[in-house]
Amino acid sequence: MNNNELYTPNNWWKRNWKWLIPIIVIILIIPILLFSSGFGGHMSDFARLYSDKDLYQKAIEKAQSNQKVIELLGPLEPIDKLAILEGEVQYTNDNKSVDLSIRVSGSKRKASIDIAADKINGIWNYRKINIRIKKPVEDKQVIEVINQLE
Repeated sequence: MNNNELYTPNNWWKRNWKWLIPIIVIILIIPILLFSSGFGGHMSDFARLYSDKDLYQKAIEKAQSNQKVIELLGPLEPIDKLAILEGEVQYTNDNKSVDLSIRVSGSKRKASIDIAADKINGIWNYRKINIRIKKPVEDKQVIEVINQLE
């Protein structure tokens, strides 16, 4: 081998094309899959719920006024952002109706709150507010705070 020969490395593209092409393809395919699966719509529902704090805060206030809820759960804590992400939410009727289920915590135990509401003249009117206790199994029950469903 002659030490006087110059080593010229391949350019960046020739060295890296094997991993760059698949990454570009994945980056282009992921948004298409998300929006075609409807997951993008679910994310916009969660974002809408984050911005509409009155919807779930007033439902918590109504649940707090139920003696059985206070007896079994204790005073309810404000709903945190993680509880919203763990829950389920679906807006319909041009975002004027909503069905959601999110985790709530009281001083004694945790449960879920199910809310069905319609927005009329900018105000949420609740058709249903239920508190579902799942654990412990012997205390499993549903407390109807409001039930105006047909």
